[in-house]
Amino acid sequence: MWLAQEVIRRKRDGLELAGEDIRRFVEGISDSSLSEGQVAAFAMAVLLKGMSLDERIALTTAMRDSGQVLEWKLPGPVVDKHSTGGVGDLVSLVLAPLLAACGCYVPMISGRGLGHTGGTLDKLESIPGYCTRPDPERLRTVVAEVGCAIIGQTADLAPADKRLYGIRDVTGTVESVDLITASILAKKLAAGLDVLIMDVKSGNGAFMSDPQQADLLARSLVAVANGAGVRTRAVISDMNQPLARSAGNALEVEEALALLKGEVRSPRLWEVTLVLAEETLVAAGLAEDCAQARERLLQAWRDGAALQRFNLMVDALGGPGACIASPGATCPGRRWCTRCMPSAAVSSRRWIPAPSASRWSPWAAVASARRTRSTRRWASARWRCPGKGSETSSRWGWCMLGMPPAPSVQQRPCARPINWAMARHRSPS
Repeated sequence: MWLAQEVIRRKRDGLELAGEDIRRFVEGISDSSLSEGQVAAFAMAVLLKGMSLDERIALTTAMRDSGQVLEWKLPGPVVDKHSTGGVGDLVSLVLAPLLAACGCYVPMISGRGLGHTGGTLDKLESIPGYCTRPDPERLRTVVAEVGCAIIGQTADLAPADKRLYGIRDVTGTVESVDLITASILAKKLAAGLDVLIMDVKSGNGAFMSDPQQADLLARSLVAVANGAGVRTRAVISDMNQPLARSAGNALEVEEALALLKGEVRSPRLWEVTLVLAEETLVAAGLAEDCAQARERLLQAWRDGAALQRFNLMVDALGGPGACIASPGATCPGRRWCTRCMPSAAVSSRRWIPAPSASRWSPWAAVASARRTRSTRRWASARWRCPGKGSETSSRWGWCMLGMPPAPSVQQRPCARPINWAMARHRSPS
């Protein structure tokens, strides 16, 4: 006889759970046959004792299968991207149509803001009439005809996660990396993806402020998603300053439209978008390497194909056709937004050589920190990039705080004078 309390006891004692036990426990979460006390006890046991990779894969797939799992019959790869959130993070608004213009199909299931971080759905709802929760048939039609659709999670996708997250939120178990991994991936894998790209933010403006925790989460997401059968890569990006030059839902939509039109207001935002798009095209088999992928992406951007995809998506999901021509008129809430810039508290600069183990960057930057009474300010750093002449020999950039290069983590040098730094986690070849 199967007993939920025995499953809880085994995990409390630090023992590994069988896949069938996890599946049945998730079924109990979905059909409410388990009490909130039992679910809370299980979540606390996982937080304290952790899970093995096999357990995390079993939990993720069980939560994915607790509801509808979409299936696609399309002539190209089905891809998606997920970000852990930050300030001025409007990458999804640009990335989805850009990938669609390059031959991908992007059923992007996005979320709302968490804490101080902005949500993609909140941004899109500043466009009057835009439907963030279309029925499944309409979603399939838009993705097939336009190539991309940015929507919210429906009640049919991973319902077990919704109940589990609500209980975690009130029991102090939200920060469990194992449960975060399952929660993020259950919804994404339910979308029937071929390729998934993760953007894990790290810094004082991110959900994961500790770089080591961000690295741990990125590796967990890549391992579990690949174990569940979806080709997955992760990028760790800096969120110690706003990613875009705008903050506010409608104003961020306006900046996304400006970027799609060719106006690069924030080079950091554009570089992060390109890096994520490069990884997606390579993982999807649409480019041999990142250089070829970037060339294809820039072509789709310059010729207006990505902008046209965004316009078609907005129109197909109920938004105004004049969104591109007059974003200010179609986003009346923008007057309540304000434009923000990176903190002026950047001061000290220093050179720090990096270990030779990093094949991407012979010089790495490490930021020093200092506290004031009520705010944390991060000092900048400078690194030297490979190249000939003064044009490429010296760049300014922001680094991943406290994250030394390791053989399995790659750091790219700046390609232009912008503030960014990343580490990539690739799926096994």
